[in-house]
Amino acid sequence: MSALTLSTSSATTQRADVVVIGVAKGAKGPVVALGGEAVDKAYGGKLAATLDALGAGGSEGETTKLPAPSAGVKAPVVLAVGLGEAPGKHESYDLETLRRAAGTAARALAGTKKAAFALPVEDATSVAAVAEGALLGAYAFTSYRSSGDGGANGRKGGAGRAAGRNEKKDKDGASAPLAEITVVGAKPRDKAHKAAAERAEVLAAEVARARDLINTPSNDLTPAVFADRARDVAKQHSLDIEVLDEGSLAKGGYGGILGVGKGSGNPPRLVRISHTHPKAKKSLALVGKGITYDSGGISLKPVGHNETMKCDMSGAAAVLSAVVSAARLGLRVNVTGWLALAENMPSGTATRPGDVLSMYSGKTVEVLNTDAEGRLVLADALTRACEESPDAVVDVATLTGAMVLALGNRTFGVLSNDDDFRSTVHELAEDAGEASWPMPMPTHLRKGMESPVADISNIGERPGGGLVAGLFLKEFVDENVLWAHLDIAGPAFNDSGPFGYTPKGGTGSGVRTLVRLAERAAAGELP
Repeated sequence: MSALTLSTSSATTQRADVVVIGVAKGAKGPVVALGGEAVDKAYGGKLAATLDALGAGGSEGETTKLPAPSAGVKAPVVLAVGLGEAPGKHESYDLETLRRAAGTAARALAGTKKAAFALPVEDATSVAAVAEGALLGAYAFTSYRSSGDGGANGRKGGAGRAAGRNEKKDKDGASAPLAEITVVGAKPRDKAHKAAAERAEVLAAEVARARDLINTPSNDLTPAVFADRARDVAKQHSLDIEVLDEGSLAKGGYGGILGVGKGSGNPPRLVRISHTHPKAKKSLALVGKGITYDSGGISLKPVGHNETMKCDMSGAAAVLSAVVSAARLGLRVNVTGWLALAENMPSGTATRPGDVLSMYSGKTVEVLNTDAEGRLVLADALTRACEESPDAVVDVATLTGAMVLALGNRTFGVLSNDDDFRSTVHELAEDAGEASWPMPMPTHLRKGMESPVADISNIGERPGGGLVAGLFLKEFVDENVLWAHLDIAGPAFNDSGPFGYTPKGGTGSGVRTLVRLAERAAAGELP
């Protein structure tokens, strides 16, 4: 992890390699944001004019480096990061704006040892936003570089890359992530500020865990290996864990998980990992899709659609990290994670289109498309999770391309069997900084999944495919249990350029939303 400290000292007196200040778009050009006043004074009040002359306008995501004045600022370099439109006179910057700005700055400072972030900090929530954004931005996955020492979940099992090492370069010469972060204006002796920073450190570490898992190639992250990683984490954080191997799955009648995994030489697993608190009054079940590689099976994906399918276990990674977060934060709620792990491959033993699977629930499913496999493993896990009568169950999955077409690459869909719960999850996601959108489940789409030979088929009408998938999952959820489904197919893996605190590759989408939900449950505030 990057070292995180809080400081009430002026930005100009910080012993750092770089001081980060915010710059916003004003009516007549860039303006220096709150937190950068002392640095501006060191420039004789002309910092905004200097930035304007350099072409900086204050747009969100913009960064501008300039040498610090020879007197007045201890750090040799100032980095101005854009915050977008300046807020009104009695308004503050949006928390997500602060997260993204801090993350953008942290990414721009790869190879730097220490930076002091003098961004607008007015209370504990803004301290949390700046700290979280900076820590999330200081990430790199280095496990497979020729001279790297391995990520938290990489081949060699070394420390994760949520933070940089103290040297400026990795052994292979690549820039290491920013190593030390100081949040200027935050009070290290203030209980609220200190708690905000500690929470940010836990979230960043667990999002990094999810990112590392997602970025790990499928040849090194089979279902069995994923389950072993979960065992290691459970031991480290005193969590209860149970792993069902292929024999136990067959004995238990988990036809969906077995049906998906039967074409692979790497057999499936179902992992139950739980955090319990002696004073908990609520319980949550989190279910994650964990397809460690998805070829599509016999319904084979074409070239151009299979290169990043190592990320099809992003839901399971998010669930694992959320459970660990709940434990590390000591949340007064019982949180059980279910990781439905399988590899979807074509072979002589693979499930064929037209085969019928007997699910754990007792229902039968006609498999018309083996590339609609995620809903099959989730169905078994959802049924099993509901048997424990949780107050709510949430599944997380890179489930459908249809949801990506509907909402794009940065927003996940939220479906639910309860409108109030769907609204709650959506609001918590937005509060956490994860873009989401509530989606309907039109009942007329259920007819498209009618099967002449089984209780239901695994696909229906092509239009509205993301909604059809939600309706399928609903069939395996106890009607007396609150349930929500997060389709993170868009934001789970970023195969374009990095932005804000989001890197290229695995993003850890869903972790922060699930943690916010656990915190809400711990407060007794579920619908």
